[in-house]
Amino acid sequence: MEFTHSMLNDLLARLAEPNGVLYLSWDVDPQALVERLADRHGVPRALVRDGLTEPTVDEARGGGLLTVLEGRGETVVAWAYGGQWIGAGTAEDAQGDVLPVLATVPRRVQKPAAWVSGRDEDWVERLIGITGQTLPPRRPGIDWGGVEARVGMRLPGDYKRMVETFGRGSFDGYLDLNQEPWTDLREDGLLIWAGTEHENLYCWQIDEGDPDRWSVAVQTFDGELVPFGCSTAEFVCRILLEADHPFTMARYFDTHWFMNST
Repeated sequence: MEFTHSMLNDLLARLAEPNGVLYLSWDVDPQALVERLADRHGVPRALVRDGLTEPTVDEARGGGLLTVLEGRGETVVAWAYGGQWIGAGTAEDAQGDVLPVLATVPRRVQKPAAWVSGRDEDWVERLIGITGQTLPPRRPGIDWGGVEARVGMRLPGDYKRMVETFGRGSFDGYLDLNQEPWTDLREDGLLIWAGTEHENLYCWQIDEGDPDRWSVAVQTFDGELVPFGCSTAEFVCRILLEADHPFTMARYFDTHWFMNST
């Protein structure tokens, strides 16, 4: 039997929130369940493999799911989504049978303190705190020399740190981070570092000066260019937290995350 998105919706609707566990029938394929969730929420993080809890798991990394499963998880993965953790895999039920399982618990990320705008702020570190990012702090093997040679210029350091830190995916499942800038608008003095499903393009206004001082501008879907006097990581921090920002994401989620994709 094919495990459909409609079936997943039905199962998620049966989960009691904010804490819930749903043991499923033995004929549900746990791998298909995980794959359907990954279609929506990106690459999961492993919590339990073959009954052994991953050593880095704690409350900030989905550990609450193991608590509601009462430590009986066999193979469990998790996704951060808004203000909750969603877990799936297999676990022992109260009778000792290993069954497919869905679980959810609240997700809490400590809000960073208010800031004063300035070029000396470490906005990437703030972004890590805002999203609760827990993946390895650097991805090995990024050939920035090759990337910059293809683009034809050096790139902002905070953008490179963002790609190294977060990898391939999107903030709040919405703002897609390009792993290499697009040059489609170069004749207009713009390089594109991100985009959205609404077809807004997030760019730098480039010049011959220091790329770390390039400002962000947004090319909207209807062709308007909206400039902002800030760097890449600062711009992302602000749209995640400032409800009155013209491109805010703060109106839709109280807790933010980065959805990794393959």
